[in-house]
Amino acid sequence: MKTEQATSQHKTRWTLFTCFSTDTSIATQMIMRETFRDKRWFIVVAVATVIINLLALATSLFAIQVYDKVVPTLAFDTLWILVSAMAGVILIDWLLKRLRGRILDQVSAQVDKAVSQQVFSHIMHLQLDKRPRCLGTLASQVSGLDNVRHFFSASVLFALVDLPFALMFVLFIGMLGGMVGWVYAAMFPLALLLGWLTQHRLHRFTQTQLARSNERQGLLVEALQGAETIRADNATAQFESRWAILTESISAYSIQQKDINNFGLITSASLATCAYVLAILVGVYQIAQGNLTIGALIACSILGGRVISPVTQSVNYMAQWQNVAQTLKNLDQLLTLETIAPQEEKLATSTSTPKQLQLNNLRFAYDHSPLTQLDVKQLSINAGERVVVLGTIGSGKSTLLKLLAGLYRPSEGDVLLSDHAGRQQEPDAMSATIGYLPQTVQLFKGTLLDNLTLAGQTQDDHVQEVCQQLGLDQVADYHPKGMQLTLSEGGEGLSGGQKQLVGLGRVCLAAPKIWLLDEPTAALDGRTEKNVLKCLQARMKSDDMLVLSTHRPSIAAAIATRVIVMAQGRIVADGTPEAVLGTPPKPAPSQRFRVSPVTSVAGSS
Repeated sequence: MKTEQATSQHKTRWTLFTCFSTDTSIATQMIMRETFRDKRWFIVVAVATVIINLLALATSLFAIQVYDKVVPTLAFDTLWILVSAMAGVILIDWLLKRLRGRILDQVSAQVDKAVSQQVFSHIMHLQLDKRPRCLGTLASQVSGLDNVRHFFSASVLFALVDLPFALMFVLFIGMLGGMVGWVYAAMFPLALLLGWLTQHRLHRFTQTQLARSNERQGLLVEALQGAETIRADNATAQFESRWAILTESISAYSIQQKDINNFGLITSASLATCAYVLAILVGVYQIAQGNLTIGALIACSILGGRVISPVTQSVNYMAQWQNVAQTLKNLDQLLTLETIAPQEEKLATSTSTPKQLQLNNLRFAYDHSPLTQLDVKQLSINAGERVVVLGTIGSGKSTLLKLLAGLYRPSEGDVLLSDHAGRQQEPDAMSATIGYLPQTVQLFKGTLLDNLTLAGQTQDDHVQEVCQQLGLDQVADYHPKGMQLTLSEGGEGLSGGQKQLVGLGRVCLAAPKIWLLDEPTAALDGRTEKNVLKCLQARMKSDDMLVLSTHRPSIAAAIATRVIVMAQGRIVADGTPEAVLGTPPKPAPSQRFRVSPVTSVAGSS
């Protein structure tokens, strides 16, 4: 049951972006689907809007009766009856507008919650080797979703409800004022043409401005993350200069954008004023000819305001569309990125202990890169083995561990876990089976205990035991809050070695079946390193697999039952510690990561 539920969740995440026509923006599909998931709100809002617009006719009818019948005869009793009726109309209009506004706010909040969750879930399940490298751009793409949602929540109601009633008011003006109706009817095509010209001119500026804004966001993220390096290397002036150039470019495009927007809005307002003046002009001549009364002319001018407002809004929405369209394009680039659980692949889970981890004809290279990062013909790791991977910087050790952990997907070949391809394993099940420690441990805002138990709460005695074995208890003892020591973003306040111990603590608390540790002692001193190795040996079960990458042969001699040596993305030696460490290989110098006909050596102890 749990397996089916997990599979269904991943399928839902993937089909979320493919269930509509591919001709439509994926982000648009998502927002529209969530907006109209429950159509009852739209029916209520539409009915309320219809009544509101019909009640607007009461104001014009009130004006006709007052100016044509009450004023000439001074019929005050009739006036008070009309005023009382209008008071009821105003109250109903106020209540309906309040109801409509509240419903729209609730729907907007629900859509924001649902869409934001889906986008965040999509990002969390992105295939890591396919993810954009610029985190600032990625963050900008996600934040742009708010602008799109606000645009659709307002414009959809306008397009489907308010605009048709504007046309109805034009017809009603024609019925009351005859030729006056043609004045407002002529305004529609002019306003729509103005809106089209405005958004057409905005296209180039908007596209460039958003690109510069994303670039500046990326620079900000880099500057915040690398503030120490920037200041230590005296590069502050260079980063400030880059920021100033980008800001100046954005400001220049923004000024041009605002100039075009202002032109559209001011011109549309001028068109509305012209329509009012022309309506009065035509109306006066109609009155002179006996075809129109003064009350009817005033009523037409009142209804004309109901026509002018939607027309002005249409120009505004057309101008906004360029920003929204470019944001949708950026969001689509994000939402079409490959995730770890495509719909078309059948996911598998297994509760049994994995017996073997196997690589067959595996090759990995980053997208659009001519360099092969990893090329392994055959590799099998059996349950109970303690494998240490040795190699110089850039030899492919880290890439190998990321592929074994399922974080990267092979360009060619397969990673097999207990005779199932790694890419066909249910991701959450793989995460429960595999414990992975990266070279650079990432800590998050929260307490020390929160960072140790990222996957969920663990028994206090278990946490205390792991901390004592790793020496983390000393970090807690130095602070009055102990394990509730508050860490800022990135774990500021802890040293590199302490961060590495926290990462090791996470893996130990997870108690995985497959331990993948990338340079786990690189930032540790000799005594702490011995404690860590002792802790690993104590916590690993006899049938657990260990794959540990390092550049220190002493670690291999201490815990390895098997040693693999890598160079240029290939396995160049594989065997027992005695056999491999006795005669360390010396790979011939060649271009880094270039594919060559050297045959990989694979085996098991």
